[in-house]
Amino acid sequence: MTDYYVYVYIDPRNYEEFYFGKGRGSRKDAHLQDESGSEKSLRIQAIKNLGLEPIIRVIARELSEHDALLVEKTLLWKLGRQLTNISQGHYSDKFRPHDTLHKRLSGFDFQNSLYYYNVGEETNSKKPKIRDWDDYRRFGFISGGQGIRFRDAMLGFNEGDVIAAYLKGKGFVGIGKVTSQAKPVRDVIVDDRPLVSLDLVCKNIMTNSDSLEKSEYVAMVNWIVTVDRQDAKWQRQKQLYTTTHIRASLENQPQTVEFLEEQFDVSLKEYLL
Repeated sequence: MTDYYVYVYIDPRNYEEFYFGKGRGSRKDAHLQDESGSEKSLRIQAIKNLGLEPIIRVIARELSEHDALLVEKTLLWKLGRQLTNISQGHYSDKFRPHDTLHKRLSGFDFQNSLYYYNVGEETNSKKPKIRDWDDYRRFGFISGGQGIRFRDAMLGFNEGDVIAAYLKGKGFVGIGKVTSQAKPVRDVIVDDRPLVSLDLVCKNIMTNSDSLEKSEYVAMVNWIVTVDRQDAKWQRQKQLYTTTHIRASLENQPQTVEFLEEQFDVSLKEYLL
């Protein structure tokens, strides 16, 4: 059936669109007899009291009911609070909530994912140690940087992503959920205090903090479960996934995901909801 249409009511006093609807046959004219006291009916009555009539126009025709509902919802979303429509219409969950254009939303601007995160503690004595797992656990964050590609890897984490933290030579040491996108370490505040002012094991995290390209970048994390480094989870025969990259997807690593869920007693997919 393609006999549905989408229509609009326009106020002739200012040519403002104030109601969208979908229907077929004479549905578009039915609101003229509405005496419910709704905002829509009151506006129609106010127009009639001046000897005028609302301008009623069909704006899309020969639609299936499914398509008509979708067009109607698109128009409702576009004009939002300017309209007298009470119902938000069908497909509401498919549209971005109003007043959220100032931020990135999961499911709209990105999809949350399950990631491997390489803690990256420096073991080379010729370089200063910049990261420490104990700091991460205690203060709820992760970091990476000292170069553009490492910075960009950190910036790839989104709020709501779930991470499995790996410590080289030890194994997996924690599961957490990212609560904020990464920012330069100098801009990070924890419990109303600059991160650098905290009692960190590794003060060298501020290395190159005057450079946006080489600075360490920090993302805050709500740890779901963590273990000491000596209790890291690892089984060589399992052929678990690891990489030298800071961030890597675990979406196609079912064996590693199963191992993590068993060892940490968590359902990782539940935390992605």
